[in-house]
Amino acid sequence: MTNRRKFLMAGAALAAWMVARSFGPAVRAADGETFEVVKTDEEWRAILTADQYGILRQEDTERPFTSALNHEKRKGIFHCAGCGLALYSSEAKYDSGTGWPSFWQSLPDAVRTREDNSLFMTRVECHCRRCGGHLGHVFDDGPPPTGKRHCINGLALTFAPAAA
Repeated sequence: MTNRRKFLMAGAALAAWMVARSFGPAVRAADGETFEVVKTDEEWRAILTADQYGILRQEDTERPFTSALNHEKRKGIFHCAGCGLALYSSEAKYDSGTGWPSFWQSLPDAVRTREDNSLFMTRVECHCRRCGGHLGHVFDDGPPPTGKRHCINGLALTFAPAAA
């Protein structure tokens, strides 16, 4: 009986997650937050790939260990794939072993955060301060000097190498 109950509960949780993921909110402004770059869904779909749209505009998450940016070791700047705002320096990038590009801090005035209560847990979501695009989440298990881990979807970023 216990196994059957666990199976049913797991199935219900999976179904709820799939519904939330399929019909979840588009990127929303919290607490009256406004953004400099505002586009219609059609405009966003025209400039982003389907996967980028899902991440940046619908708060989706890419599968771990699939981003080419995990292996990016050159000096440069990581930009928002939606609006081009400079978000992270390669100087703050490190290998967290989690499967997503990770940074111990963002560039000044580049990202904003808000509480994310999805998937039956509380996390800190981070988004581009200029367009509101969902980037990923911030955790308190990063390296010094900040102790933070900005766990970022690679598809939410573009990389511009530093000039040689």
